[in-house]
Amino acid sequence: MGMPRIKDILSLLNEIVPFDLSEDWDNSGLQVGTMNTEVKKLAVGLDVSLPLLNFIRNKNFDLLITHHPLMLHPEKSIDFGRMPGKAIEIAAKEDMSIISLHTNIDKAKGGLNDYFSSAIGLKNTIPFVPDFQQEQTGIGRIGYPETKLTLKEFCIQIKEKLNLPYLRATGNVDMDVETVAVCTGSGSSLIENFLNSNADVFITGDVKYHEARRVEEYSKGMIDVGHFGSEWMVVDLLFEKLTSAFHEKGFDIEVIKYKKEKDPFTIF
Repeated sequence: MGMPRIKDILSLLNEIVPFDLSEDWDNSGLQVGTMNTEVKKLAVGLDVSLPLLNFIRNKNFDLLITHHPLMLHPEKSIDFGRMPGKAIEIAAKEDMSIISLHTNIDKAKGGLNDYFSSAIGLKNTIPFVPDFQQEQTGIGRIGYPETKLTLKEFCIQIKEKLNLPYLRATGNVDMDVETVAVCTGSGSSLIENFLNSNADVFITGDVKYHEARRVEEYSKGMIDVGHFGSEWMVVDLLFEKLTSAFHEKGFDIEVIKYKKEKDPFTIF
């Protein structure tokens, strides 16, 4: 088999995490580059960030695959002095393409929400808001802790399993946790789904004050692990999926994980 090209990588990714799962507002897929570029070496990361781009400069990377897209909304002008223009300039000079897998890997079977659920010890999970067009896919997951425990105990367990410096919780810390809904990233749009479900606790990131009050009113619990806290593991997930898929296809591609990204928030 000849050297795989960007178009081959996109076709393979579509088999693993179909692009048609992406939300209408999303921008998953090729962000920068050309379909016929050969791929011998690629990096995976969470964000198309300057630290990541500087890490891969002058190191012969052909492709960068991230979770968060370079752009979610059209730019009126491309300024090489700031993002996302800076990323486009670097990619062009390095002859490197950028692909992002956002809500499609969130929703896919075996995707980020399944990976996150497993990491925090949930079992027997199913999609929280199912996508009826594709079986076992959808937004978020709902499942059950391995053992019965209180909200406080669950918070401690999650903090340890995810190696988080902090998290935020809403609700009675002594309440029993039997059924749990999760949504990686920003799951505030699912608050009403959660309140009208049989889940006791909702785990997500980017929760606002009034949303927390709504959960209190329903005598339920919520755990905010932060946007970064719920998604940093996508780098490991991508690495595992890509190396396995490349091996099956016979693609000889070096895959490097960028693990130096940090939560942009500092807690004092």
